[in-house]
Amino acid sequence: MSSALAIAGVTAVLRDLLNDGMINHDATGILGATVSVSAGPPDRVIPANGGTESSQLNLFMYHVTPNVGWRNERFPSLDASGNQRLSNAPLALNLHYLLSAHGSVDLHGEILLGYAMQLLHETPILSRKAIRKALDPSPPIGGTSLPPALKALAGSGLEKQIELIKITPEYLSTEEMSKLWTATQSHLRPTAAYMASVVLIESTQSVRSSLPVLTRGPVVKPDPLNVDTWYESGITAVAGLTPPYPLLAGIELPNKQVAARLGDVIKLQGYNLSGTNLVVRFAHPSLTIPIDIAFGTNANEESFSVILPNTAQDNIDWPAGIWEVTTLVQRPGETEIRSSNSLALFLAPRIDVASTSATSDSSGVTINLVFAPQARPGQRISLNAGGYEASPEKFTASTASLQFKYAQLPAGNHLLRLRVDGADSLLVNRLTMPPQFDSTQVLTVP
Repeated sequence: MSSALAIAGVTAVLRDLLNDGMINHDATGILGATVSVSAGPPDRVIPANGGTESSQLNLFMYHVTPNVGWRNERFPSLDASGNQRLSNAPLALNLHYLLSAHGSVDLHGEILLGYAMQLLHETPILSRKAIRKALDPSPPIGGTSLPPALKALAGSGLEKQIELIKITPEYLSTEEMSKLWTATQSHLRPTAAYMASVVLIESTQSVRSSLPVLTRGPVVKPDPLNVDTWYESGITAVAGLTPPYPLLAGIELPNKQVAARLGDVIKLQGYNLSGTNLVVRFAHPSLTIPIDIAFGTNANEESFSVILPNTAQDNIDWPAGIWEVTTLVQRPGETEIRSSNSLALFLAPRIDVASTSATSDSSGVTINLVFAPQARPGQRISLNAGGYEASPEKFTASTASLQFKYAQLPAGNHLLRLRVDGADSLLVNRLTMPPQFDSTQVLTVP
């Protein structure tokens, strides 16, 4: 892979290639004038003091686009905590150039552009040798040391990247060409457009590499004293759709509800859940460290139950919203602790209607809502009262009470539903047939 110097490195290599081409074709002798090759904006080619325009080629990189072939080659990968980077995706770029020919004498521009286009047609790929020669000449050209910027390009790593750089002509319409030359505030000259693809810039962020595989499966020891008889058991093939590792298939919530509340007993169902050192891990977006509940030993292969804690401290530590539930267990006969897949669990807030109050004045209705668990700044919160929804007044610290102001809320009894990060307070009794609204979630508005 290349470094961030690769973009400038490609321009330098192309300029060196064009310069050598003009020398090899004796462009100076054919035109009867000195020919040079520059790499800069077109408006800098013509002297600002009104001097004579010299015979020269100018290479200008006017645009950079992502390379669609390499863009999704791999994504930056992070570990389960989201803090440690495991791999880096390359920054894959296409470079777009304008090659213009200048000259104060008739036909000089056309002659130079013809030689340049023939050269790029015959050199569709920049070889690694050509890149090394251009960026790290040995001995230095003219016996003099290179400028600091050019000297730095030798360490760009451009010649080491996995894919060679290809030079492809591009077609620009008259309108596109006119806009480009107008943007550069320069006069139009004989011009051809090219694309250099692909430049792969490697990230410099450190990554954590995985350790090499030592064995493929457990080692079988027919004769424990004779190492020569030991062999790897290899990959295990299982016939059937049931996986051989711990898997969570679903979460059964109490009273047929769609969300759990603190203090509820939830049942985790799946496959291969028996073993020792059983831990249920609960992760929430607002928590930097997940919450683990240890169980010790579980003898049931297909399920076990978990009681969500419900103390005063838990109402602070367990925010409402969407949680990720994962199990960790050491399977019988194994030494490593395995982790299952993750399932989503909605943890609903619980409204304390008895402690909640509503007041009315000329500006509307204000509901002082009391609930658990505590809400945290940054959570998405809304209260629906009788079909009217409102957001809470701004708060800066975790709290178990919030104010909601309604410009229009009729007097009378209203069902309350509190939504925190997508999890709604339980408003429906699903044990009845048909389901009914929970009468304990009604607030009287004066």
